[in-house]
Amino acid sequence: MRRFLVVVVIATLGAGASISPAAASHSWGGYHWARTANPFTIQLGDNVSPAWDAYLRGAATDWSKDTAGNPLNATVVAGATKPKPCRAQTGHVEVCAASYGNNGWLGLAQIWVASGGHITRGVAKFNDFYYSMPKYNNATWRAMVVCQEVGHVFGLDHQDESGADFHTCMDYADNPDADNMHPNAHDYEQLAAIYAHLDSSTTIGSVQAHGASGLAGTRVDHSTFVKRSADGSRLITFVIWAR
Repeated sequence: MRRFLVVVVIATLGAGASISPAAASHSWGGYHWARTANPFTIQLGDNVSPAWDAYLRGAATDWSKDTAGNPLNATVVAGATKPKPCRAQTGHVEVCAASYGNNGWLGLAQIWVASGGHITRGVAKFNDFYYSMPKYNNATWRAMVVCQEVGHVFGLDHQDESGADFHTCMDYADNPDADNMHPNAHDYEQLAAIYAHLDSSTTIGSVQAHGASGLAGTRVDHSTFVKRSADGSRLITFVIWAR
């Protein structure tokens, strides 16, 4: 348990600045969980098979490290849904693994964002269809995908999508290795920046079941889909594709 809170503020550089992706902001649109105090805890509902359990626990431990002022703690709890429908629950994250089919994606993260930019619920899903294949059925790919999808539901984007290796689970390395199984220092710095301010209310902890989640919305770039509702809320999906 953390006893001290260190707040780190990261300046946002202008669009014309020359900067490497590993030093740039990789906040996912400024989306974040509302909360009234730091540090804070996000629950990860475990709806995965034993083949994934160690990787989910490892990701929760990684994202909870008190590094660079990171105020976030993640804890694994019993899941509140079934793996295939993976129904979102307000106030926390449901994590699911099932054979979702030959659809091109290894992992998927979704957040529901209220009109003010606050995350109200999230899911992370791992597609067992591909993890029966030798290329993906190994510790490197499993740990990287779990770490990345869980990182997305906290408000992080990719550090880079070129295929280059920035030694973090939050890049899109073509040939991931042990360095891609975990966050790096810049990921923790970005979380500290995203959560440097406090909110007047919280979107964490008030659990209410919702419908099944699936890939939906308009594709806006290589890996992102957005579905907008009339009330200004959005369902935003990040996909990590099979290579």
